[in-house]
Amino acid sequence: MPRSLAIALTVTDWLFIAYWTVSGLDRIGLIHIPADLLYANAHDPAVIAWNWSFFPLDIAFSVIGLAAVRASRLGRPIWRPLALISLILTMVAGGMAVAYWTLLGEFYPAWFLPNLALLLWPMLFLPGLIRQLASGHDSSPDAR
Repeated sequence: MPRSLAIALTVTDWLFIAYWTVSGLDRIGLIHIPADLLYANAHDPAVIAWNWSFFPLDIAFSVIGLAAVRASRLGRPIWRPLALISLILTMVAGGMAVAYWTLLGEFYPAWFLPNLALLLWPMLFLPGLIRQLASGHDSSPDAR
């Protein structure tokens, strides 16, 4: 795995695990996040539900991305399909949030730009990864 991909996956995935940990602690009242740091209408039950609807997707791409990095470090070729899945799920999560904020006309940079980054940064790695997979670079039995 290219070092830049390993760094991008690791940073993104751990930041999402931290985000959901903090969000969960706020939700159950163990900490309080100031309203000015939250996204628009953060206390509206529909928006809370919208935000939490991302939890399974975000945790899935985070766990799969970290598994890809670990597999790569262990020399296991399964890292390529794991990284591909993680990158695609990352783009889906970012794209869904960008679409939501765009439809609402909400362009608060602290929320819009990170989601735009989630949509875009995986595109830097997808072409090379897809080429490797398509060329049969990963010839392990579990990758077929």
